[in-house]
Formats: sequence, C-alpha cells, structure tokens
Amino acid sequence: MRILYIDIDSMRPDHLSCYGYHRQTSPNIDALAAEGVRFTNFYASDSPCLPSRTAFFLSSFGLVTGVINHGGSYADLPLQGPSRGFRTTIAENTLGTTLGRLGYKTISISPFPKRHTAYQIWYGFTETYDTGRHGGENADEMFPPLEKWLKANGTDDNWFLHFNMWDPHTPYDTPDDYLNPFTDDPIDDWLTQDVIDQQNASFGPHSATEVPGYTDEMWSGWKWGVGSIKNLGDAKAHMDGYDTGIHYSDYYVGKIVALLKELGIYEETAIIISADHGENQGELNIWGDHQTADQCTNRLPLVVRWPGITDAVAGQERSAFHYHLDLPATLVDILGGTAPDMWSGQSFASSLQGLDKGRDYLVISQGAWSCQRSVRWDDWLLIRTYHTGMKHFPEYMLFDVVNDPHETTNLASQKPEVVAQGLLRLDQWMGEQMPRALRGDPFWGVIQEGGPLHANIYSDDWKHYLVRLRETGRGHHADMLEKFGGKPFTSGLDD
Repeated sequence: MRILYIDIDSMRPDHLSCYGYHRQTSPNIDALAAEGVRFTNFYASDSPCLPSRTAFFLSSFGLVTGVINHGGSYADLPLQGPSRGFRTTIAENTLGTTLGRLGYKTISISPFPKRHTAYQIWYGFTETYDTGRHGGENADEMFPPLEKWLKANGTDDNWFLHFNMWDPHTPYDTPDDYLNPFTDDPIDDWLTQDVIDQQNASFGPHSATEVPGYTDEMWSGWKWGVGSIKNLGDAKAHMDGYDTGIHYSDYYVGKIVALLKELGIYEETAIIISADHGENQGELNIWGDHQTADQCTNRLPLVVRWPGITDAVAGQERSAFHYHLDLPATLVDILGGTAPDMWSGQSFASSLQGLDKGRDYLVISQGAWSCQRSVRWDDWLLIRTYHTGMKHFPEYMLFDVVNDPHETTNLASQKPEVVAQGLLRLDQWMGEQMPRALRGDPFWGVIQEGGPLHANIYSDDWKHYLVRLRETGRGHHADMLEKFGGKPFTSGLDD
C-alpha cells in the first residue's frame, strides 16, 4: 500500500468548506472527503507545534514524554539513562521505526525538525528532506521536492510519505499573484464590533491590540492582515489572509491528486489530510496564533481516503472522540501490525469502515504559550489554566462548544456540577498516565522555569510587554501581571 500523509500546519477544521464553513476554502480537500471519511472530533493531545508533532510521531502524550514546551527543559526528550541500550527505547518505537518493521519505506518532506530542533519526529525514517526555510515556505516551494520524489519513486509499493505545508500559519504570506478569493465573502457573524471593543480594552500577545505578537508592528514577510483589530474591516483583512492560506494549500492538494493520477497510482494510494494544531481567529482574544488548549487550537481536521477501506462509507463523517496520536496505532492496525506497548494511541480502524466508536473523553494540553489542561466530553470543554501566558484567563473556563463553538460564554460559575464532572475526568486521566510519565508532571517543571517559552516571566518579552501596556494606557493590566505573574487573576467560578 502507498500512504500519503498531508500535514497542513495551523489548519483548523471549521475553516474548511467540507466541515460546513461558509467560505469555499477547500474544494480539493472536499473532493477527497467525498471519497473518504471525515472526522469531526479529532484533537491534538498536546499543542502547539513541537509538542503536537512529538506526540503524534511517538504516539505518546506530552505528560508521558515530558515534551510540552517550545523551549527550556521540557522542549526536549529526557535522557533514558542507565537502561539505554545500543539504541534508545523511544527511537525504536516511533511511527517511522514501527512502519519500517512492517516493510514500509518512510519518507518525510518537511522543514519542521530543523525549525524546532525536533528530530525525534524523523526517528526511524528512511528518507528525509529539509526544504530549508524553517517553516517560511509557501506551498509552491514545498511541492517541487514532493513532485520529484513521486515521479522517481511513486510507483514503488509500500511507502509512507509525510508531506508538510505551512500556508495557514502566520505570517500570512500567500504570493501576491494568487489574489484574494474571499474579497466579497463576509466573515463569521459571531465577531461583532462590541466583541472587538471589549478585546481592545484587554491585553495579551497576539490579541486584538497586538496581532503580530508583543507589538502591533507587522514584521517583514507578513503580506496579509493588520497589526491590530479595531473594527470589522480589520477583522476581515486578517481572516482573508488566513483563509487564503488554506485555499492556497488546498490548490496544491489538487496538484498532488493530479500528479498521483498522472502516475497511475491514485487508486492504490491512501491519502490522509490533517494538521498539527488549529488557530484561534479572535476566540478568547487570540488572533492568528495557537496559545490555548481549546476547541480552536487543539481540534484538527482529519480526512481519510483509503481505497479498499473507506469505499463503502465514502462521504460519511465520524463524530466519536479521537486523539491525533491514535492515528499511528490505526495505521499499524490496518497494515496488520501491532502497536508498541509504550504507545498512548488506540486504533480506530473500525471507525473507517462504519463503527463510530471512540474514547469517552479527551484531555488536551498546551504548554508553549500558556499552561492549560482541558477536558472535552459530551458537549463540554473545561479549560483548567495554570499559567495564563500573559492573558486574562481565569483558572476555570467551561464552554458548551457544540452550541458556542467560538467560546464566547464562560459557564463555569453557572454550572459548578459540570465543572466537577470535568475535574473528575481530569483526575482520572492523570491517575492513569502519571505512572507512565518519564519525569513527573512536566507542567510543574515549565512553571518552575518561569513559564512557557513565549510568555516566560523572566524573559525580555515579558518585561517589554509590561512597558507597552503602560505606554498604551493599560497600566492596570501590567500591575496585575506583576502581582500574579503567570497565575490567573480570578477563579472564574464567582463571576
């Protein structure tokens, strides 16, 4: 079998037209979804980029491996220590190594490992190709090495190819000659001027007042969008940039499909499309970044078109709960192998053929911008914040994400019994996973080091942002950050 895994960075599912988005962002992905199965409750166990891809390619929770941050001690795998043999146990049980044992050639075309010094995702791969621009590549730069490899090797059997595109990730820099497909399309109606005004009275890196980061200055290469969101026109300019990035990636998905057909291998190639994380687009006052363990950052698209597996259920959706780290176990199961005992993932191969069965609940985490663990079950998402990441997050947030997908109304104070249900599930999950953790709970290590890399209380960014808050008439927020550090200002249970 040939397996092509297309990994589109920062692509959230509810901005794809096959997931019901009102803009036609993804005609080629839509066509694959019509021939395969689309998953609607598929979540990254850990976010953002480095924790997510480590969890996926190792099929292990960040709590287990300790990799939850973008810097500091908890951005690296721990040393195995005295039990290490000629090779490390982790390296011998990655997705690449496991597929290799099943006779598969494994290939990855991605700048990601060098971008984050995260070579663990390539452990066990047969061939790797770094496109060299650390994630600054557009799809037109990523496609040529894929095209070259497929023309040279695509007709061979038994390969797994991981292919990475970056266009939905900030900075929005789709080539100028691609133009804007959404000039006349409105944005989501949940975004109102009142919402924007409330956000402008608040604070936080990548908020409405500082879209590019810690200031409102658009840095080099950011071709689409604005430095701050003052009105609905600004919001549309920003959203057009994100959606055009998705549309541009989708255009190249179409070119990939055309190439597979030209080579005569389309009908014998499984195509999987997903992402490492999503992207908040105004939700929780985060614009164009991935700073939370929530519906917008951790929920992923998953489209699987697998000849001989999904043919009879083509065009169907699956709503059961799955982690992205369950996908490696699913691949191994379909290919007749056995997942390593150390994997956290569980196969959902039966879901591809009609049985919509998954996990009872999910625990999702964020450790690079904030420190949050969240529980997703039934209609609910409970977010427990340990470090705010320079945001005005209370300790507890509860959302009915089925009826409030943009997380506009925190129900924690109104529904304490539901909060209790979520905390019980979180405690149960912690009890199950902690015996497997390689170095205790990594959250406490991150907090001891001053917090996540991008919002560390000892960093120059933290100090400079406090100055900016005072210079822009928001000194009271700076005072609260100095008083509480990374801790939430309020519980969220008394509002």
